Amino acid sequence: MMTKSIKHAVCGFLNVVIPALCLLCATHVVGVADDTSAQTATTIPIDDEYIIGAGDVLEIMVWGNAELSKTLPVRPDGKISLPLVGDIVVEGKKVRELTGHLQEMYVRYVTRPTITVAVQQVNSMKIYVIGRVNAPGVKLITDKTNVLQALAMASGLNPFAEGDAIKIFRTEEDGTTSIIDFDYDEVARGRNLQQNIFLKRRDVIVVP
Repeated sequence: MMTKSIKHAVCGFLNVVIPALCLLCATHVVGVADDTSAQTATTIPIDDEYIIGAGDVLEIMVWGNAELSKTLPVRPDGKISLPLVGDIVVEGKKVRELTGHLQEMYVRYVTRPTITVAVQQVNSMKIYVIGRVNAPGVKLITDKTNVLQALAMASGLNPFAEGDAIKIFRTEEDGTTSIIDFDYDEVARGRNLQQNIFLKRRDVIVVP
């Protein structure tokens, strides 16, 4: 049977150890949450010149009118639906162009409307890296990502890749597809660096 002195010592030990363990667990949980947040945070700069794409989430604010203000995604057909004005095409428009367009539309219903358009989430800035790379697939890019950076996002070429025969397939505005050659071996040696172009939304990099 424990003496009072032993009980007192054990209680004192537990009073020190248990709070320390709780603090350690809390710190670990916060660290994990912070890491997850860092991985999912978007790094894409958004300004008035950003071109809206399908999948992006827009915040439309009509000042002084909460019922008309909405946050909603751009549908696959490139449209959004807003009160009073209905369906409108937003894909392919710059943020400033959409802002002006909405001002013109809402002036029929609201006296001197003040409208703000903000991109809450960017989900449309995607490129595709396929073929002999270590991590092929869909990649979310910034609006200033070049070919070398995209290949790095795909964890580089695998040992069997033909680095001198890489091609970028780009869909033009008129629906046609252009093919751009990229010689990784030359660029990696610092030659013909003009090949290391900035990529556009929906570009497909093929590594044979």
